[in-house]
Amino acid sequence: MYSKTATMRYTSGCCDDIMRLKEELDTVDAVVIGAGSGLSTSAGFSYTGGRFQRYFGDFIEKYGFQDMYSGGFYPFESLEEHWAYWSRYIYINRYMAAPKPVYNRLYELVKNRDYFVLTTNVDHQFQRAGFDKHRLFYTQGDYGLWQCSVPCHHETYDNGASVRKMAEAQGFIINENDELIVPEGKNLRMGIPSELVPYCPHCHKPMTMNLRCDMTFVQDKGWYEASGRYEDFLRRHKNQHILFLELGVGGNTPVIIKYPFWWMTAEDPKALYACINTGEAYAPKEIADRTICINGDIGEVLKQV
Repeated sequence: MYSKTATMRYTSGCCDDIMRLKEELDTVDAVVIGAGSGLSTSAGFSYTGGRFQRYFGDFIEKYGFQDMYSGGFYPFESLEEHWAYWSRYIYINRYMAAPKPVYNRLYELVKNRDYFVLTTNVDHQFQRAGFDKHRLFYTQGDYGLWQCSVPCHHETYDNGASVRKMAEAQGFIINENDELIVPEGKNLRMGIPSELVPYCPHCHKPMTMNLRCDMTFVQDKGWYEASGRYEDFLRRHKNQHILFLELGVGGNTPVIIKYPFWWMTAEDPKALYACINTGEAYAPKEIADRTICINGDIGEVLKQV
């Protein structure tokens, strides 16, 4: 594997790189998008600041949470309070539209091209923007799915209707645009009715999120089918002019997107690797002649492309 000392870093704001990326998008046979959390951050999914305070002010006051993510790991005393927190978390990050149209811009760039998306994001924004669900592989799970916490079986369950009921039971209002509204002058409840707590339909143990946090993560039938479609896409386009477009991938799980993209670019002389990321746009020197690295906000760069 490539070492850190064998990487080359590129500077941001290069119009030539943006123009080259635009030209390549017009000529490549296929595009493989590798998307990390930086893409959703660019789309406005902030887990701190005003957005966090708006929906979790009561939890912040009670527990001193600094961000949405860390609060999700807190050992709440009851399942009713646990799901009060998580239902808010799920709803605003899965069932509400992204604050900025970054995913929509990306879709407009590739919708008429042969594309596939590999992503570690779990917020469902690709499908909301119009991407074909059969061209998506969510490797790390989905905020919209529950699974058995044991797990006693390898199935997942849509949670949309249940999460909506949980949010409304706490006092939130959901408007015609599916936005979660905090009513003025009304205290929210930090718990849900016990009858709304989800339990496994087989073993009756508590349900949990279908997120890859530990060895209990369920890879269901849909996960394996998506994995197979991704492998088939790569196989069909082997030795063609393919663009590996990495967007917002950091260093937490480089073995899922970043390293494979580098390796596949190195193995195929017709392939091109492109990376857009704020402060983390780099590539190995071995593929420098077939690399476009743009250090900047993904949404702003896509505007120019």
